[in-house]
Amino acid sequence: MAKKLSDLSRRRVLASGVAASAAAFAGCIGGNGDDDGDDEILDPEDYDYDREEPDDPDAVRDSSMIYTQELERAEDFDPVVSNDAYSMQIAMLIYDGLYEYDYDLELQPKVAVDYPDVENDGTRYLYEIHDGIEFHDGTELTASDVAHSFRAPVEEETPNISSYDMIDDIEVIDDLQLQVDLQHPYGPWETMSQAVEIVPEDTRTDDREEFNTNPVGSGPFMWSDFEYNEYVELERNDDYWDEPEPLMEEIRFEDNVDDPGRVSDVLSGGTDAIGDIPNDDWDNLEDDDDIRVHVSESPSVTYVYFNCNEGAGTAIPEVRRAIAHSFSMTDYVETYLNNSAMPIVTPTSPISNELWDFPLDEWEEAYPEYDPDLAQELLDEHAPDDWNPTFLAPDDERATLAERVASRLDEIGYDMEVQTRQFSQMLDETIYSDGDPDDYEAYIVGWTGGPDPDYYLYPNFHESQESTNQGHFYGGQGDFHDKILEARESADQEEREQLYIELIDEVIEQLPALPAYTEHNSMATAEYVKDMHVHPQMQYNPNIVSDGSNVWVDDD
Repeated sequence: MAKKLSDLSRRRVLASGVAASAAAFAGCIGGNGDDDGDDEILDPEDYDYDREEPDDPDAVRDSSMIYTQELERAEDFDPVVSNDAYSMQIAMLIYDGLYEYDYDLELQPKVAVDYPDVENDGTRYLYEIHDGIEFHDGTELTASDVAHSFRAPVEEETPNISSYDMIDDIEVIDDLQLQVDLQHPYGPWETMSQAVEIVPEDTRTDDREEFNTNPVGSGPFMWSDFEYNEYVELERNDDYWDEPEPLMEEIRFEDNVDDPGRVSDVLSGGTDAIGDIPNDDWDNLEDDDDIRVHVSESPSVTYVYFNCNEGAGTAIPEVRRAIAHSFSMTDYVETYLNNSAMPIVTPTSPISNELWDFPLDEWEEAYPEYDPDLAQELLDEHAPDDWNPTFLAPDDERATLAERVASRLDEIGYDMEVQTRQFSQMLDETIYSDGDPDDYEAYIVGWTGGPDPDYYLYPNFHESQESTNQGHFYGGQGDFHDKILEARESADQEEREQLYIELIDEVIEQLPALPAYTEHNSMATAEYVKDMHVHPQMQYNPNIVSDGSNVWVDDD
């Protein structure tokens, strides 16, 4: 049974353990390059639960929940500056978006009354917002606040600038109407940028540093209590303007980066819900009658990036392809991530591929298969003399994959060093550095995108994002980078689709990054947590209240 937040002491385990021991993994690899690969890949659709409703809604309005996140937050709760999914999981309950994603990753009007009127060949958008919305501090939400939410990431040069830097001008027509003019048509505008979270301009700009850790929105939950690097507590906004009104009274966010500790917490009742079910603990949780397992397909992609700077062995396309042929990505995923991920062949997510009806059969044929003889042949011919590359990986299951690659290369006579870092350290010190080949020739991280291919191709491959969102510095063939911009700046869907097909063709052929797998969004909750449904967009989880869920805790 869940307890009131005030009745529960904080249970937080700090540990350096990872999901699978990379050293142990390297020692147990067989000689033929294949592991069992017999585990069935999980289908997220098997975890699509029906909606639940309480018999007496008033009786459950005093319920509360502890939610344990899987990674530490950056503690940036201002959506203008936040580029951290775990801070944004909290922020999404505090703010309302102009539009918000539903479970099919389609944008639905929220603060906006309806979809915008579009003029001037897709460069002018006219918005009307709901009357009578109030922020938590009692001030009215107006079109000026929406305009500020669009402008601030660009004016303040925040990490979110690329979502809004195509805006040419914003005119506030009156308190409930505004006009946004773009410099050029921007394909992802209607599928991404409109989903801006609305902040109160005056409150935020009065003290932006204070606002970042004491935020004010208009959403279904309000800021209640906060201890840096410890916890965040939110309480229900009883004057919430929209429906449904949240049933949950309080929610407390903690984090526990130790996978076994997080699982132990939910099994013992130390927390009510945990994010990210470790692959090895899946059966243990699913077989427990007091636990519910939740899964959703996600728009995430994990890549093995190759350093394409001059002086790196991996600047040579044949060397990159040799590494890709030296191991089996499919066998790795089937053996070690079968419950939590599925293999992919494109730099875009399966969700995007399905929405865009891309030629997956052709790309599956082009994706490099496990072929150690070809890998050795390519390296013998093209690798630099005394080639000893470094592969950087976060100290989690991605380090296990790096060790697999290094072990396979060792079997064909090439030495690769694997270096692991804490994820935050890796971001700060390595990926966004100058891409020095002496530091690394390969690294592995994930990226959460969305329904539009631009979410993946622009930040991960366009030259403007070097040292910002990427450290591999791929120069491209011919007009590769121009095509990425052309696709972003076109309002013609067919033209964009053809450009993306050509771009993805090149990524698979030249391999500046090897698409590895897409991780599911997963969660384990105590059985008494009702009407929880995992959203495909990670930042929306836990999805406490929406048109598709209204979570409460059953104390009976």
